[in-house]
Amino acid sequence: QVDLVESGGGLVQAGDSLRLSCAASGRTLTDHTVGWFRQAPGKSQEFVAAINWDDDTTLYARSVKGRFTISRDNAKNAVYLQMNSLKPEDTAVYYCAKSVRPFARVPDRGSDFDSWGQGTQVTVSS
Repeated sequence: QVDLVESGGGLVQAGDSLRLSCAASGRTLTDHTVGWFRQAPGKSQEFVAAINWDDDTTLYARSVKGRFTISRDNAKNAVYLQMNSLKPEDTAVYYCAKSVRPFARVPDRGSDFDSWGQGTQVTVSS
């Protein structure tokens, strides 16, 4: 059983940066992928980024590639999402989650993940 807790959200202006954290407790994330997803009001859940714990392979949504960077810290059992050049359309609740099993490629579907955190709100004003 893994518990994930997100933090770092807030209200910022367009062009600003934020770093989200996803802290894991209960077991290590070895052999799994940790992903970030987001959901804006009235919209469906959207994949943002993911990282394989064992080899650092990453995957980004086209909408955030070049602006967001996902990374991990073994010692802290945590994953981070550095978000730069934020846009109003990045406004959403951001969730982290753990893959349900090891994957040969980095997964990006919500159904491939479980152990969802409670989410952290990111609001970007124009």
